[in-house]
Formats: sequence, C-alpha cells, structure tokens
Amino acid sequence: MTAEPGRTIAATAGITLYTIGTIKQMAVRGDLAVPPPLEGVRTYVGVDGGMSDNPRVALYGSHYEAFLPREASACRPFAARVVGKHCESGDVLVADAQLPEDTVVGDILAIPVTGAYCHSMASSYNKLLRPPIVFVNDGDYRLVTRRETYEDLLRLDV
Repeated sequence: MTAEPGRTIAATAGITLYTIGTIKQMAVRGDLAVPPPLEGVRTYVGVDGGMSDNPRVALYGSHYEAFLPREASACRPFAARVVGKHCESGDVLVADAQLPEDTVVGDILAIPVTGAYCHSMASSYNKLLRPPIVFVNDGDYRLVTRRETYEDLLRLDV
C-alpha cells in the first residue's frame, strides 16, 4: 500500500492549539549546538500539553511546524524548540520551530496537521488531562469531545 486515505483526509483537517507557558534559553552541548548568534544556546518554548496529547513525535519521529494564529502569515525568524510539560527528554512537539520575534508567554501556538491519530493515541500520562475536540466551520464551532476533568481521571481509582 502506498497511501493511507484516512490519514490523508483527517490529518490536514486538525490543528492543535496550545498556550505558551514559558520561553527560556538554555545552554546546549556538542552536536546539539545552534548556529550563531546564539551559538551554544537553544530557546525552548514550553506549552500546556505535550507527548500525552501528541505522542507521534516521540513514537515515530514525526515532524511538525508551528505558528501563531494571531499572525499566521507573519515572518518567523525566531528559532525555538517547542516542548511539552512532561519533564521528559522526548517531550518535544516541534524540534525546529520558526516563530515570530514577538512571541510571548500567553500566546496561542498552533500545530497544524494533527487531525489523524493524535486524539485517539492521547493518554493521561503524568496525569495530564486530555484536551477537547472542537469542530470549526465558517466561524461556527461545535464541541465534539469535552475536555477531560480530574474527576474523569480519578474515576477508576479505588
């Protein structure tokens, strides 16, 4: 088989939205160094999700890009690594993101082409709640799957 019709249709239909919770720079070593002007330093953008709602990067090495919906067509010269909140070395959502220079904590960050498998493979790893699914069309929206609650998460505990 050379094509997977389900993924071809569903993947591009989905966009995952995250809220940026932190932006920080950290020194890196060896082959992980970034080119000048920030040689030896990498910028990390931490979001309120991660490998629990998109495990495809950690499991398969899938590649994504990111943008800010508030200025989707803006120039994106700011290089960063988008990471989740799981405190795991594999919790990377976008290894080489290019974002606008005015990216700040609190911005909504979009990762497109997440319509296939991300939600069905999502877990409550590290007790993170699964996000909702919202269908949007021509300015109208409809909640399809509600956000998981802590009550949902603890329901099976005895």
